[in-house]
Amino acid sequence: MNKRLLFLLPLAVFVVLAVYLAIGLTRDPSVLPSVLIDQKVPDFELSPIKGYERGLTSADLKGQVSLVNIFGSWCIACQVEHPFLMKIKGENRVPLYGVDWREKTPDDGPDWLNKMGDPYTLIGDDPESKGAIAFGVYGAPETFIIDENGVIRYKQVGPMDDKIWEEAIWPIIRELRKRRKENERKGGQKDAP
Repeated sequence: MNKRLLFLLPLAVFVVLAVYLAIGLTRDPSVLPSVLIDQKVPDFELSPIKGYERGLTSADLKGQVSLVNIFGSWCIACQVEHPFLMKIKGENRVPLYGVDWREKTPDDGPDWLNKMGDPYTLIGDDPESKGAIAFGVYGAPETFIIDENGVIRYKQVGPMDDKIWEEAIWPIIRELRKRRKENERKGGQKDAP
């Protein structure tokens, strides 16, 4: 009997590993959980990038539904995403704030925006990852939906495009705006984070 169990042990280990790996293959690798979802944006204050008058602070993210986009001129995926961000700006659907993350020189971000166009309402310079750490960023680009109370409601990892916008981002923004209007009608009660 013991020899039979000894023979079946490797088979049992194989089956457990196969099930574990099969479950892992069904998950979307671009979906990285964030412990900050439904939490207020941590306090931060970023200086403006070179040539700009204002930077970005956590206080700027209150009062309306907005997006925060973590980017860098060095980031290939950010270059792919950038025309879509310009489209969002042109449609004027939602304020878009930028965090210019870990540029090699102070000129890199502003030069890139001058060349490619600036889709951002405000931009904070983040050479030491203070903003990125506040948002729990893994890499660039990452985009966050922030509600009018300064609460993080969604995290998009990787470049946004029309499909992601229509299927994930825009429906959440519409729902948050709808909830805000309903709360205003009820007497100004706000959802707690």
